Amino acid sequence: MKIIGVIPSRYASTRFPGKPLVMIDGCSMIQKVYEQASKSSLLSKVVVATDDDRIFDHVLDFGGKVIMTDVNHINGTTRCHEVLSSLEKIGENYDIVINIQGDEPRINPQQIDNVAQLFLDPNTDIGTLAKKISSQEELFDSNVVKVVFDDYKRALYFSRQAIPFQRGVDNSDWLSKTNYYKHIGIYGYRTDILSQIVVMPVGKFEMAESLEQLRWLENGLNIKVDITDFESIAIDTPEDLLKLETNP
Repeated sequence: MKIIGVIPSRYASTRFPGKPLVMIDGCSMIQKVYEQASKSSLLSKVVVATDDDRIFDHVLDFGGKVIMTDVNHINGTTRCHEVLSSLEKIGENYDIVINIQGDEPRINPQQIDNVAQLFLDPNTDIGTLAKKISSQEELFDSNVVKVVFDDYKRALYFSRQAIPFQRGVDNSDWLSKTNYYKHIGIYGYRTDILSQIVVMPVGKFEMAESLEQLRWLENGLNIKVDITDFESIAIDTPEDLLKLETNP
C-alpha cells in the first residue's frame, strides 16, 4: 500500500489565529507536527495542505512538502481530497490518505501507523482510533465524542452522549459496568472512498450531532477502530499552550 499523510493547516482560526506558526520550544507548531508525522514508518510521503502564503512559505523554509489549497474548504476531509486530486494530475497516486491534525505538536507516530495498519483488512473503508474513558467528567462531556463498535472493531455509532445507556444504573456507576471509549480524531481513508465522501449529502444523524463521521455510517461505509492508550494535546486556544508545559 502506498500511503500519504496530509496535514491540513489554516491560518485563520477563529479561536487562535495564526496558530500553525506559533513557536513551541523554538520551533513552529506546524513544523513539530510535520516532523512527528515524518517519523511514521508506513507513510510514503507527508505534505502540509494550507490556504495561506505565510504557512506555505514557512513549510518550504524548513524543508517540508506543502500544497496550496482552496480557501473555501469546510473541513480537513475536503482539503485532503484536493491534495490527492492535485497529486494525481502530476502522476502521483496513493492507496490510502491519513488526515493528520495540524494542531497536535506531540502526535505519536505510532498512532499514524496504527491507523495505516487497519487497511490490511480489505474491508476497511475508513480507519480511526479510540481511547478508553476513565473519568466521569469525560464520559458526560458533550464535547468528548464517544464511539461504540462491534466485536470486529467496526464502528456502530459515534455520539456526544455517553453510549451505551445503562438502564437502571446510577450515572456514577456506569464506568464500573462497561467500557466506554472516546474518539481520537485521526482518520485514514481509501482514496476511492474519500472521493465518495466529499460528494455525500449531509445526513440526518450528522445534522443532529454535528459529527461528520455519522454521514459515512449512514451511507454504509465500514469504519474500523483501533484502540490506543495515547492521546496528544490539541492546541485550540493560546491558553492550551500551557498544557504542553504542565504535561512535558
